[in-house]
Amino acid sequence: MQPMEVQLLEATEDPEEIICTAARNDYSEAFVGDQSFEETMATVDGDSLEDKKETLIGHLLDHGHFGPFEHANAVFAVEGMSRSCMAQLTRHRHVSFDVRSMRYVSFDEVDPEDVADGELVVTPPSATDPDWVGRNQQTGQVDEETVAEREQVFRDSVRRSVEEYQRLLELGMPPEDARFVLPIGTEVNVVMSMNARMLMHVADMRAAADAQWEIRDMTERVLDLAGEWCPITFAYYEEHMKNRKNRLAP
Repeated sequence: MQPMEVQLLEATEDPEEIICTAARNDYSEAFVGDQSFEETMATVDGDSLEDKKETLIGHLLDHGHFGPFEHANAVFAVEGMSRSCMAQLTRHRHVSFDVRSMRYVSFDEVDPEDVADGELVVTPPSATDPDWVGRNQQTGQVDEETVAEREQVFRDSVRRSVEEYQRLLELGMPPEDARFVLPIGTEVNVVMSMNARMLMHVADMRAAADAQWEIRDMTERVLDLAGEWCPITFAYYEEHMKNRKNRLAP
């Protein structure tokens, strides 16, 4: 199975300068559009401009002033997400999505044997790991024979689904209808955009320990990229907010 890949396609340049400028606008007599960033931040505590940004961003997050974080936007591309994961992700209605179509992209030339070996369909860890513990299980430990049978049932099922899908295409069924027999684990590629505030909300819900393994993995990858793009904000989020079940409202 190919691992999921997440890339940052495009993002607001100098996002934390935008965040801080928007925040200072709320309490500034002068118009921020007529000032330099240094002038806008002049009264914020800190020896350097970076120190001042850390002071202000920490203050905003501590006091629940999340509006300024809506001005910084990022676009991510995700390769190899299951449709099961996509169904969870798209519940976040303030995120914008484009998803590879299974109406216009067909898998008529995919080898079902390759699918059974982990191509095209995401294989959950519990199909092959005898020690995997699911969300509603106290223990996931099974013997090697049982996990081998579990894996075989899973592989046979996805192989059969793809074979029957391709047979329906040969019989003239349109891809938009033939796709109904494909597994919910079938991979899709997704492009999604969101602002920094919404990203923190998604992380509150989907990076939590009780989130489903695939969407948690995807969210952690997104957070890694966000930490490079918007470092002060997401360093603070990781240290002070991520594990406190903040449930930051969108």
